Amino acid sequence: MKDYSMFEILGPNMIGPSSSHTAGACRLGKVAYKIAEESIKEVTFLLHGSFGKTYKGHGTDKALLGGILGFDPDDERISSSFEIAKKEGITYSFIEKDLGEVHANTVKIIIKKKDGNTIDILGSSVGGGNIVVTEINGLELEFTGEYTTLIIAHIDKPGIIAKVSAILAEHNINIAFMRVYRHGKGQKAFMIIETDDHIKEEVIEDIKNAENVINGYLVSINN
Repeated sequence: MKDYSMFEILGPNMIGPSSSHTAGACRLGKVAYKIAEESIKEVTFLLHGSFGKTYKGHGTDKALLGGILGFDPDDERISSSFEIAKKEGITYSFIEKDLGEVHANTVKIIIKKKDGNTIDILGSSVGGGNIVVTEINGLELEFTGEYTTLIIAHIDKPGIIAKVSAILAEHNINIAFMRVYRHGKGQKAFMIIETDDHIKEEVIEDIKNAENVINGYLVSINN
């Protein structure tokens, strides 16, 4: 995990009183929104530690739900996120929960999609509006959303990393960091690819069409 300077910790642009409890919370919600591809029916927030103790007073609940609605931390609609979610037919709940040996500002976001599928994301707000996501659907991983980020679900087969890298090269996209996580040999795996360049939808579609790729998500919180 990266270190943060005083200038990063103090004062990001945001709605709400706390960078950790509102800006970071909103960004965690937005990562979940990106992974769910907007088709959200129901969401449960399991709030750990400080998040669980103070979420109402700090507006963490509104910020998390605002992220689920696709809002950025400086979006004035965050204050009305409860009402907007209800209008969009999204049901939600907030539950205080001990999630174990994790950061004090940690949330597990459990999303039920309109197609019946469920996605769960575990992440923490680590200060200054910065976040780290540490688990998706039970698989331990790590990314921050600081870069334009691709998450690619795939089957662990020889050549799949080369195929994805070649597609990015064809579109002149430079890989800053790449990590691969898997449940086991030949089983489901995730590539986390952080890039220096903006990624267009056509690139994601090319990757999704590659053999042994299950799905691809653009989860950068900055676009």
